[in-house]
Amino acid sequence: MQTILLSRAEVARRARQLYENTIRQQVEIDENIGKMVIIDFESGDYEVDETGLKAAHNLGVKHPNARLFGIRIGYNVAVSFGGVMERVYK
Repeated sequence: MQTILLSRAEVARRARQLYENTIRQQVEIDENIGKMVIIDFESGDYEVDETGLKAAHNLGVKHPNARLFGIRIGYNVAVSFGGVMERVYK
């Protein structure tokens, strides 16, 4: 498989698009709010866990060279350092 180098912005754009179009309706349920979903945008695989660490590890085992992207389910940002995490879940 040929490797195509993408910018961080392009990886983020594609992962967010995949999340909005297919993943969101599957993972955005009450028991997942606040958890992390880690996405391999090239394969479409994703995993959910509390911090994203185990999910990222599992996806890295399945797809060793994957570019992964994390989204905090139900929020507008993944982490906040002294700021406010705004909940967007309805």
